[in-house]
Amino acid sequence: MILRICQWIEATSSSQELAGSVWAYPIIESLHTIGVAVFLGLLLVWDLRLLGVMFTRVAVTEVWSRLIPWITVGAVFMIGTGLALFWAKPVYSWGHVFFRIKVAALVLALANAAAFHVGIERRVVDWDLAPTPPAAARAAGVVSIALWAVIVVAGRLIGYNWFPQLV
Repeated sequence: MILRICQWIEATSSSQELAGSVWAYPIIESLHTIGVAVFLGLLLVWDLRLLGVMFTRVAVTEVWSRLIPWITVGAVFMIGTGLALFWAKPVYSWGHVFFRIKVAALVLALANAAAFHVGIERRVVDWDLAPTPPAAARAAGVVSIALWAVIVVAGRLIGYNWFPQLV
């Protein structure tokens, strides 16, 4: 079913034009890299605060309130350009093992963030000023860093075609 959707997307004129453009795809790919850098650079600062490594004298809520607007800008930029890259080469992407690894890691990263925000963050008033947050917050930070590392590496490996396609 997913392959059929990818084939349908690839048959659209917008997908074909994007994939065939000399300039559009590399520009979008470059913008995607910028979005990833902004998003992940600031998310790493957040995760390091959760680990009690950075800004330990600054309240967790203060760090979050300063970072979230820029993390959001980076995320929107990264998601929009990532979807455009997928739109240009959906069958190739879906057929690549590292694309599937990236998607799986993205789902897990979103689940980790959701679990943090509906779980331990709800009690942030209890640990907001603690130099070292509770174990659950630190675990969320470690998991976030690990998953985003997998996402970045898998994303880079999508560009290499020496791996056999799955479809």
